[in-house]
Amino acid sequence: MTQGYIEKVLPGKPGGPLLFTFHGTGGDENQFPALGRDLMPEATVVSPRGDVSEHGAGRFFRRAAEGVYDMDDLARATAKMKAYVEAHVAAAKPSGVCGIGYSNGANILASTIFAAPDLFDAVVLMHPLIPFQPDIRGDLKGRRILMTAGRQDPICPPLYTHRLEAWLRDAGADVIVEWHPGAHEVRPNEIEAARRFLLPVGA
Repeated sequence: MTQGYIEKVLPGKPGGPLLFTFHGTGGDENQFPALGRDLMPEATVVSPRGDVSEHGAGRFFRRAAEGVYDMDDLARATAKMKAYVEAHVAAAKPSGVCGIGYSNGANILASTIFAAPDLFDAVVLMHPLIPFQPDIRGDLKGRRILMTAGRQDPICPPLYTHRLEAWLRDAGADVIVEWHPGAHEVRPNEIEAARRFLLPVGA
């Protein structure tokens, strides 16, 4: 356990990149490490378990309903995640820091980026939902962000994807968006887009 999170860590090449993976609602620290290893074979993969339970389903922060966030708890969770990532980075002294999150995991990753724009070099946000205008504390110039989304996603409608893309671009980020025609599920083209996107950091 690091900084209060139960975690799974797959060691990689010493001095190589760190890849943090963040699960969706109902997942845990075992959901994405194998994917992380596949995407970045030489990276140390770090996968925390969300510390909030929603009727038994693991999450990284509380919400009142679908798309209605407990903003105080999101602030708590963001500060905790920032400290968690910083602790791993300080210990590993990696060549690069990347993150990949799905759904609720993408949301906590995005919120951490807003709070600490210089913490990650590249991130993959899979089906994020940010229903508020973020307070980005600095700029994201030079930071690479891949967003993936479904055009029929009822949980994260395309309007929210476009809006988040605009906010990130306005903050200076280099943003790529990969769409599929389906809903909230992850499809193969998203995985391949993530592989291509992370290749420069993992090489």
